Amino acid sequence: MTSRTLPSGPVAGIAAGVLGLGIAELIAALAGGASPLLALGDRVIDLTPRWLKEAAVATFGTADKPILLACVALVTLALLGVAGALAVRRLALGVGMLLVLGAVDIAALLAERSGNGTASPTTGTVALVVGLAIGITSLVILTRRLRKQDAPTVATTEAEAPDGFDRRRFLVAASAVTAAGVASGVGAKVVTARRHPATKVAIPATVSPAAPLPAGAELRIDGLTPHLTPVDDFYRIDIALLTPRLDVADYRLKIHGLVENPVELTYQDLLAMPLYERRVTICCVSNEVGGDLIGNATWTGVRIRDVLKRAGLDPDADAVKSTGADGITIGTPLEALTDGRDSLLAIAQNGEPLTREHGFPVRMVVPGLYGYVSATKWLTELEVTRFADFRAYWTDRGWSAEGPIKTACRIDIPGQETMPGTVTVAGVAWAQHRGVSKVEVRIDDGPWQPADLAAEDSIDTWRQWTYRWDATEGEHQVQARAFDRSGQPQTDDEAPPAPDGATGYPTRTVTVG
Repeated sequence: MTSRTLPSGPVAGIAAGVLGLGIAELIAALAGGASPLLALGDRVIDLTPRWLKEAAVATFGTADKPILLACVALVTLALLGVAGALAVRRLALGVGMLLVLGAVDIAALLAERSGNGTASPTTGTVALVVGLAIGITSLVILTRRLRKQDAPTVATTEAEAPDGFDRRRFLVAASAVTAAGVASGVGAKVVTARRHPATKVAIPATVSPAAPLPAGAELRIDGLTPHLTPVDDFYRIDIALLTPRLDVADYRLKIHGLVENPVELTYQDLLAMPLYERRVTICCVSNEVGGDLIGNATWTGVRIRDVLKRAGLDPDADAVKSTGADGITIGTPLEALTDGRDSLLAIAQNGEPLTREHGFPVRMVVPGLYGYVSATKWLTELEVTRFADFRAYWTDRGWSAEGPIKTACRIDIPGQETMPGTVTVAGVAWAQHRGVSKVEVRIDDGPWQPADLAAEDSIDTWRQWTYRWDATEGEHQVQARAFDRSGQPQTDDEAPPAPDGATGYPTRTVTVG
């Protein structure tokens, strides 16, 4: 599309809107307010049907949130373009549409549940109002010469433009306005990053370090998932569009509810308590059969049962509702936090302080439960309660209240193509807090054959496995199944992740030739 046919009205609307939103983002960042764009994205997440969220995670994995933000931005730009076209036809219509878009974003800000941990929705709203005023002013100025006296149609080409209209000058002005808006948005990112620089903390020595990794627990095979997942490769699924940025100096963890003595702990209080180090595999309930939304890490932290004991538990309690700085609420069975398993308020992952992406400064790690009922990141509150008295974020959206991780496994190798001969089939299997007793492999419709298991690290971690396959030319189906220590195999009944975890056998089609 050339400058002679470019629709000037939509261009004016997009330019004015980008400037207004960019200015709003910058003012919000400078004043410590919530981001208008992220607030809108949060509301989209809250209102998205469960089936669509599941589809997004299944399709895009950990890229679901960036794609969501891109979609919100594209829809916003399209609506701004419509506002510009209306403004050329009748200014009041264009301004009215901008006001409606602003009102929607203000409603999102006032309902804001996330941010950087201290961001103010009220300040963000004020910033948006200022940005909206600037956007409307820019729209009026940019479309002034496009509006013909009593003109019934929108001017879109040079031939239709009113007398005195210089299309080249208009495009230069619109480009400058857009560039100013983009620069303001980038500036907001820089300000936010500088306001909350990365915090360096020293993790004290533990009173109970993790046991040495048993010999044979790590099978060093190309393509096989390593026993310990590097932090940068560890999956991340949460509702935070903006990673919360909490300062350890201001951090507080509240423990209240059905307790004898409500407790408030600082980060330093947690560091002063006995620290335990354990290797634990955690898994997202959205993990499809054979999926990669699972990881194994060494976690360091305070035992949750020690913190709850300090507060004193009411015997009527059966749950703990935890809250994160991103606005998430999670319900966890109290038994899983007090029955002797190594449930932690984790402050370190693989020997280093938690990264912001994985929950700094404190997150929960509970062996045996899917993350949606246990793995609260950026933890700020533990409320001892009863399941009958509350609904958490995900259970309010149709997921089950308790989420024990199901016995499952994954095939890592071979890929979709391999050569004839002896081929290594390998992967990982898990049955957290029950332990894996064996893995079996089946080729096509043949009998199940035992795989070789790596040494067991603990019942709370996955186990690597291998199987030697005499592969012949052609297309073959490779399946695997795991058994827990009680002898129960993973089920072959195929079910989606909702409401309590996917089931079925991982299956890979391999072409040999």
